[in-house]
Amino acid sequence: MFSATYNDDIRRLAQTLLHQPVEIEVARRNAAVESVEQCAYMVPKDQKRALLSHLILDGDWSQVLIFTRTKHGANRLTKQLQDDGIQAAAIHGNKSQSARTQALAGFKGFDVRALVATEVASRGLDIKELPHVVNYELPNVPEDYVHRIGRTGRAGATGIAVSLVASDEIGLLKDIEKVLRKQIPQLPLPHFPRAQPQPQRAAAPAEHAQQQRPQQGRSQPQRSQQRHSQPRHSQPKQGQRNSGQPGQAQAQAKPQHPNARQQPSSNSNRRRRWQNRSRSHASAR
Repeated sequence: MFSATYNDDIRRLAQTLLHQPVEIEVARRNAAVESVEQCAYMVPKDQKRALLSHLILDGDWSQVLIFTRTKHGANRLTKQLQDDGIQAAAIHGNKSQSARTQALAGFKGFDVRALVATEVASRGLDIKELPHVVNYELPNVPEDYVHRIGRTGRAGATGIAVSLVASDEIGLLKDIEKVLRKQIPQLPLPHFPRAQPQPQRAAAPAEHAQQQRPQQGRSQPQRSQQRHSQPRHSQPKQGQRNSGQPGQAQAQAKPQHPNARQQPSSNSNRRRRWQNRSRSHASAR
């Protein structure tokens, strides 16, 4: 059995299936190839993409295999490199087999300059004389770093492995150095165009609107109070014309003559009619 990754689980499984197997190791476990030149840049996370584009363009890299942790990060970095004028393609588990085959064929044919891959999707990739490998994000498992940079420097060829380390990845770098049993040289940052801070997306207006909603809710009762406090200049209804302010209805009514007789009410007329009928009945008897 031949295997480039021979962990403890596979070792125990081989001992249970085989009888006194002979183990031959070309190099010690988790040892990086000596022909691979390793270096690291301490760079802020928001400046990684700008530094990577500068290294590819300024160094005139013809082929570079870039590792990210997540599939979404691979797609986003590919889009950003394409915006910088670099031919890039992504390869990960969400890509179809035909898309991965096409991206890998374009990378081997030098039509694709940068191939962005995740850890699992890169397993088994065999690219002849690959010159550069970039750890855009350090792996969580230190042993995976050895597998990543092992894509270059094969068959006696030389290669360069570059790691972009943010402030929150210093602990991962220390773990990798413990596995390698040596320190990775840290290079000073070159002069490169800094990435501009990204403007806030559509979430910011939404938050601003949520902050204004309580204020708008508070102003509504004030408006309603103002509306109720203002007098209504509407026309009075029929039967309520004399119920306005005192003096206005009397001023609008026609003045009566002092000698004019008042019209009797309807109740008094009915009473008089009833009295006259009772008198006529009494006289008839």
